[in-house]
Amino acid sequence: MTDIDPQLSEEHIAEIRRGLLGWFDANRRDLPWRRTRDPYRILVSEVMLQQTQVDRVIPYYERFLDTLPSVEALADAPTSVVITLWAGLGYNRRAVNLQRTAQAVMSEHGGVFPADPVMLRQLPGIGPYTSGAIACFAFEAPVAFLDTNMKRVIHRLVTGPDLPKPTLTDRQLMAFAEQLVPPDDAWRWNQALIEFGALQCTARRPACVICPLQAACAAFPAIQSVIATLPPGTRKKQEAPFQGSNRYYRGRVVDSLRAAAGAELALSQLGPQVRDDYAPEHKDWLLNLVSGLQRDGLARIAEPKATYSTAENDEPLVSLP
Repeated sequence: MTDIDPQLSEEHIAEIRRGLLGWFDANRRDLPWRRTRDPYRILVSEVMLQQTQVDRVIPYYERFLDTLPSVEALADAPTSVVITLWAGLGYNRRAVNLQRTAQAVMSEHGGVFPADPVMLRQLPGIGPYTSGAIACFAFEAPVAFLDTNMKRVIHRLVTGPDLPKPTLTDRQLMAFAEQLVPPDDAWRWNQALIEFGALQCTARRPACVICPLQAACAAFPAIQSVIATLPPGTRKKQEAPFQGSNRYYRGRVVDSLRAAAGAELALSQLGPQVRDDYAPEHKDWLLNLVSGLQRDGLARIAEPKATYSTAENDEPLVSLP
């Protein structure tokens, strides 16, 4: 990694802040989670936005909060309801972890979110980024935190191109991020940094020609020539569950259980919904799959009921938790 001076000059900091905040004021999107300081609503948005595009999240965010409008409502809801509301967002484990966070807020903090990022990190499912985001966006704490987009912007501003791979460690990037946060305007700054990485300083197509931070950016103009010469193997690919992978079939199981609307399904009923070529010899494979989902809080396995037909009376029953 590059050995560079971890200190930015006051002039450079002022130039970056002025350019980025001016850009944000002119280009910010009106997003529902920017209209609130409710830590619960901000938590929901941050979890939904993990690995999911903003435009896709908005309708799910609004529908989720219509049904579960408070941290207490989420904590008390049947997990099956939470998973059902999550349908279409993918990465279903996020829904279960979100509820576990809400339950910890209720049981450990009396339903009141702590404002301190250190205390927020002690909640289940909360990492460095999410704890910083809640502290800043709900309580306007002057804290630095970094997601992928924020890291990219800071890397380019302070040291140069981040491609084909970064030259700064996460620790170095955090040291720069902490210097750049305006103590009296952290909410707007961190929102601006996220927005700039999403719309202007993107991974493979940064709009450098019209960038207001050209003069302050260590990567300009070299970043364009670096991107142009990248071999195909280094270009980011859209991540999707490969058909036939374990993740793919886990998603099919959860989708089938959602569609069952609370009903319990025997393995012989569930199997054909999960894979077209399902046969009796796949029973152990399917049981292992749903057992993993049960460990993750995404499914429940019950013993067979005596009223089931003889073809199914020796099969476990699977449902949403």
